Amino acid sequence: MTDASAIIASLTPLVPGAAYEAGASVDVPTLYVPAHVLVETCRALRDTPSLRFNVLIEVTCADYFPRDPRFEVVYHLLSVPNRLRLRLKVRAGAGEPVPTVQSVWPAAGWVEREVWDMFGVIFEGHPDLRRLLMPEDWEGHPQRKDYPVQIRKPAQTYEPLEISEAEFAANLERDRVGRGRP
Repeated sequence: MTDASAIIASLTPLVPGAAYEAGASVDVPTLYVPAHVLVETCRALRDTPSLRFNVLIEVTCADYFPRDPRFEVVYHLLSVPNRLRLRLKVRAGAGEPVPTVQSVWPAAGWVEREVWDMFGVIFEGHPDLRRLLMPEDWEGHPQRKDYPVQIRKPAQTYEPLEISEAEFAANLERDRVGRGRP
């Protein structure tokens, strides 16, 4: 069961009413999960013996501004007993909440806070959704594509290194003498 279609076939009877979609991927099977069935899907992935995705590795996000829905919240899962990896993606528009998966994987609390802090994605039901990386009084979410970046720095250009063959030989000789080699 290493491809997305096999995982979808296992999940479909376990989560009624869910419409899963296989995502393009070159490394790990990827599924798009509707937000309204995310928690039930994660619970089925964790509790089904043929799947047993018992470790939440990471939660992150991608901002596809100006597309709608704007965000893809990405969950990386690991099944230690079955030696499988899986990537779940949930599409969310700006201001649309995504349910928290802390009831399935308690460690999700920290990484969901990080996603909220950096991208502003709201995790519905999260008990402690506050800043984690940025100061409490920070305004905005710095990983958003429309975040105002106000750094002005001139472009740096460098001259390519040009050295003659005689200078190169002199440098080699100086290094050899400096190291005490004959």
